[in-house]
Amino acid sequence: MQPIATPNSKYSDKVVELLRLEASAIELAARRLDLASVERAVELLTCCNGKVIVTGVGKSGVIAQKIAQTLTSTGTVGIFVHPSDALHGSLGIVREGDVVIALSNSGETDEILAILPPLRTRQVSVISIIGNLDSTLARQSDVVLDASVDKEACPLNLAPTTSTTVALAIGDAVAMTLMESRGLTAEEFAANHPAGRLGKRLTLRVESLMHESPNVTENAGWLEVVKAISKHALGAVNVVDNAGKLVGIVTDGDLRRTIERTDPATFQELTAASMMTRNPTTASPAMLAFDALQLMEDRPFQISVLPVVDEFGNCLGLLRLHDVVRSGL
Repeated sequence: MQPIATPNSKYSDKVVELLRLEASAIELAARRLDLASVERAVELLTCCNGKVIVTGVGKSGVIAQKIAQTLTSTGTVGIFVHPSDALHGSLGIVREGDVVIALSNSGETDEILAILPPLRTRQVSVISIIGNLDSTLARQSDVVLDASVDKEACPLNLAPTTSTTVALAIGDAVAMTLMESRGLTAEEFAANHPAGRLGKRLTLRVESLMHESPNVTENAGWLEVVKAISKHALGAVNVVDNAGKLVGIVTDGDLRRTIERTDPATFQELTAASMMTRNPTTASPAMLAFDALQLMEDRPFQISVLPVVDEFGNCLGLLRLHDVVRSGL
């Protein structure tokens, strides 16, 4: 039997060391940031009535794309434009009143410096997230956010690692502050994320998941109830009065328990009224599906179906726990 190998700490120790290096760089960046510059940057973005154009080259460009996507998903229109594309026609997207966020570690990126004059003719403000405060880009920016680092995580101190992490952290922090400044609500955030779990919890409503109401009347016999449950295959039927208003529900369990305690000789006397649960818990069509899920689960005995009624008690449908769970909530 082969002995169990003990983990070699050569690599794991290095990974942990580099993570701590990057975490330390972010902490140092938080202390280095000029607070007045941060205030000015957020004010410019809050008051921006146009778009936020985010630009960068290479690894900074990748970070710029992520920042643009974060802005857009949190209520601010953010668009990534590569400076090379901007020089060949994409500048047409920039309009007076827009704000540009430029990312460059050196502050001397040729492509970014080349787009600064045409940006000025469009009267846009430029915020730079930059690693070199004594650079051309820093001098030509309206606001400079210091993203300088003492050392890259790269063993050769060459590959953009710590510097891009710090730039991303600053961009995220600004985006989240801007989100709060603009008062974005959870509902508005969810509207931009309809496919995510949070989005579904805040936007998906009962009416989108409910089934057409399987109805029987109070005087329906037990066999009619069985046939109705089998026909609709929802595990229950709603019991309504002559006006179509809900008076109760008969579930598979109600039916089974009633039959178990009834003398077979008196089956013909059974009606929906004698089997149903009166005044059941209900949902409305406009109720959030997540709230309906809570209604079914947060109780001493879980229920698997909810009648759906309007404000007047008219029976509209039936919601199943299975369908709510399957929706991804």
